[in-house]
Amino acid sequence: MTTRYLITGGAGFLGVNLARFLLTRGHAVTSLDIADFDYPDLVGRVRAVRGDVRVRADVDRAMEGAEVVVHAAAALPLYPRDVIFSTDVGGTRLVLDAALRRGVDRVVHISSTAVYGVPDRGPLLEDDPLAGVGPYGEAKVVAERLCREHRERGLCVTILRPKSFVGPERLGIFSLLYDWAASGKGFPLPGRGDNRYQLLDVEDLCEAIVLAATADRSAANDTFNVGAREFATLREDFQAVLDRAGFGKRIVPLPAAPMLAALRVLEALRLSPLYHWTYGTVTKDSAVSVEKAARVLGFAPRYSNRDALLRNYEWYLAHRSRFADTVGVSHRTPWKQGALRLAKRLF
Repeated sequence: MTTRYLITGGAGFLGVNLARFLLTRGHAVTSLDIADFDYPDLVGRVRAVRGDVRVRADVDRAMEGAEVVVHAAAALPLYPRDVIFSTDVGGTRLVLDAALRRGVDRVVHISSTAVYGVPDRGPLLEDDPLAGVGPYGEAKVVAERLCREHRERGLCVTILRPKSFVGPERLGIFSLLYDWAASGKGFPLPGRGDNRYQLLDVEDLCEAIVLAATADRSAANDTFNVGAREFATLREDFQAVLDRAGFGKRIVPLPAAPMLAALRVLEALRLSPLYHWTYGTVTKDSAVSVEKAARVLGFAPRYSNRDALLRNYEWYLAHRSRFADTVGVSHRTPWKQGALRLAKRLF
C-alpha cells in the first residue's frame, strides 16, 4: 500500500537516501528543503518543495496530503547558534503544530545521540539523563521536549536518536578521513584509538524510520536509539579505510591531552571544522543500546561500522571530482579543513 511521506530536509544526506529507499518500496515522497533538490535520478519522482521549516506557509504547503512526516531538517553544529535554535527548535515546533492541525497519522523526529552529551559510560539507554553539549546538542534536547509535549496533545511522534551515520552522499566531518586516505596520508587520532565508537549506516537508519512509520501507534509513540550492532575500536574501523586506499598508511595515535587542547584553540579561532562534541567524544567509548528498537520495532541493522565506512568511502572515490573545490557546513559538502590541511602534510 502506498503511503504519502513528507521529508523535511529532503535535499540533505539523509533526506535523499530516505527518498530513494521509500520510492523503491512504492511510496509517494515530498521533500521540503531550503536547498535545491538537485538529484537528476529523482526529478519527476519526488515532489520537491523549496521552502523553510521556519516559515509556516512553507510547512503547510509541503504537508498537503502527507500521512507520515519524517522531520530530518536541522541546522548542524557549524551553523551560528541563533540559526541552530531557530531551525532545530523553532522549525520543529512549526512542523509538529502543522502535523497536529492537519491530522497527520504520525511524525518521525530525527534527533541525535548528541542529546546525551559526552558519554561517561555505555551503552547508553533511552532513559539516561540528557545533557546536550553545545548549541546543537542543547537544541536537540529542547526539540525532543516539544515532541513529548505534542504526544500529550494527541500526536503520534517517534523520536529516533541515531549515532553518526554514513553512506552514499555523506561528506561533512568524514570527508577529512576520506580525503587524507585518498591522498595517501595516514590519519591522526587523539589517544590510542582503542575506544569502541559506534556508527550507523544510513540505509539501516532508513529501515528504522520505516519501521517506526509502520509499527502499531502505541509502540511507535516512543523514543529509540539507533546504531550499528557490530563495531570495533575507532582505530580498527578507521584503519579499514586506509587499507582500502592501498597506500600502506596507518592510523597515527597522538597524545590525547595536547591534541585535544590544540583542537579547542583551533575551534575558538575558527581554524578547524571540529567542534567540542566530536573531539570531546573521540577518545571515549561511545555506544548506545539498540535493544529497545530491536524488541519493539524489529530493528536489525545490516551493516557494521566497517561496512558503512567502506561503502561511504567507495562512493567518495567515485564522486569526488564533483566537489573538489566545494566546502560547506552540511553533511553533503566537505568541511573546510582550515589548519588541519597544513597538518595533513606531516602524515
